[in-house]
Order: sequence, then C-alpha cells, then structure tokens
Amino acid sequence: MDKVFLKALHTTPVIGIYDWEREIRQDVYIDLIMATDISRAASTDDIQYTLNYKSISDRIVEFANNSRFGLIEALAEHISQIVRSEFNVQWVSVTVHKPGAIEAAEDLGVTIERGTLA
Repeated sequence: MDKVFLKALHTTPVIGIYDWEREIRQDVYIDLIMATDISRAASTDDIQYTLNYKSISDRIVEFANNSRFGLIEALAEHISQIVRSEFNVQWVSVTVHKPGAIEAAEDLGVTIERGTLA
C-alpha cells in the first residue's frame, strides 16, 4: 500500500476547553498520512487515479476552520472520518498540533490512526 501525506496544514479553529479559548481562534496544524494504491496514477500520469491533494486539503481546512471542538482529539477523529468516507481512504493517520497550548513546550498534539492497511 502506498502512502500520500500532507504536512502542517494550517487552520484556525475555535478549540479548547477554557472560556477564553471559546472566544478566540488558535493556530492548529494538521498532518495527514493516507494509505491508497497509487500505482495506476503513477503508470498513467492521470490524477483521476490518485488522491486529489488539493480537494482533501481544502475540505479539511474548511471543516477545521468552521469547527468548535473542546479537544484536539475530537477534531482529529472527525477529520479521520471525513478523509475515510469522502475520499475513499482505507487507512489514515491524523496528527493535530496545537503549538503554544503549553507555555513551556514548543508543540503538543495527538496522533490517531483509523482504518486498516491492506
């Protein structure tokens, strides 16, 4: 199985559990690794046989920017559901980074994996 990735997709959702976080937008970065068979796309050089990275990134940014989750875990879960159901991806790894959430840390985040690798 081949893997396609997007790294550090920038979004600005309302996210957090504290009252002050519910009133602002915060920088969140999303990494995706998606398992799919790209052999036909590679041999034909035809986009219809691969994942359309632009469509995926546009969809995830739109969703995240319009979301209002308390936890980055919930955001990651919903993103995994979108990728798997709307883009026919069998397995996905979603990492959500929320830099600046912990003053003493450069970054923090969560990574989830959903689906099965064939």
